[in-house]
Amino acid sequence: MGHKKKVYIDPKTLNLPLVGCDSHAHIITPPLWEDRDAVLERAKEAGVKNIGEVILGHAQYVECKEYFKDKENVFFIYGLHPTDLLEIQEDEVERVLADILQDKKETQRIRAVGEIGLDYFWKEVPQDLQQIYFRKLLAVAKRCELPVVIHSRDAFEDTVKILLEEGFHNYPLLWHCFDRDLECARIVLSHGWHISIPGSVTYKANVHVREALQLMDRERLLVETDSPYLSPEPWRGKPNEPAFTVFTAECVAKELGMETAELWEKCGNNARRFFGVQ
Repeated sequence: MGHKKKVYIDPKTLNLPLVGCDSHAHIITPPLWEDRDAVLERAKEAGVKNIGEVILGHAQYVECKEYFKDKENVFFIYGLHPTDLLEIQEDEVERVLADILQDKKETQRIRAVGEIGLDYFWKEVPQDLQQIYFRKLLAVAKRCELPVVIHSRDAFEDTVKILLEEGFHNYPLLWHCFDRDLECARIVLSHGWHISIPGSVTYKANVHVREALQLMDRERLLVETDSPYLSPEPWRGKPNEPAFTVFTAECVAKELGMETAELWEKCGNNARRFFGVQ
């Protein structure tokens, strides 16, 4: 008996209003960058009003800021990824800071410092080096009075420890790509932080994440793609893109006993409020 053919559902068929927000995307990353105009158009057609584009480092900022100049629905999340630290210039933190300060005087497109944090899954970058840069970038966020978007992989305890040591209890902070259990969600929420749910919540094995949703403060809940990674069902195995946020919202809404359109608007409004965008 052959395998059932997978059906790739067009996100437009969910008929969601233009009020959603993909709070975390990497459009500058291949293969999305090569198809960027169409990616943005498909997002709009699916009901994605705003997109948080993650920019990692000065060179990437220079490369993409001109393209997004007239894309008013796209805001920037700007930082350094912990797995990239062996490849950056010695003065990279200072360059990031200078870019943010200049942007505050001009377009104010940079709405958060991120994604920053710790990643112990990949062993190439020493943990102590990651922690040093994490603290430096947290200082940048405080100096620039911007929210923080956290990347934490296999490093939950150390991430929380450093955040508290640096005075980030009740600071505007978004825990990006949340894939932890009920107890971790309780800890994150206890410090006044927000949580963003990725497409992997739709995967059959991630029962623990769906269980954690029951604890969520609906005023601090966001959805994201982390595109081109972590495509939700029914697009798992294909490159992710902002339009697919709708499937994550559909799954989360079902778990919370809400209508998808209601959850879609709620998470969109939460994101706009968190990032301070219209």
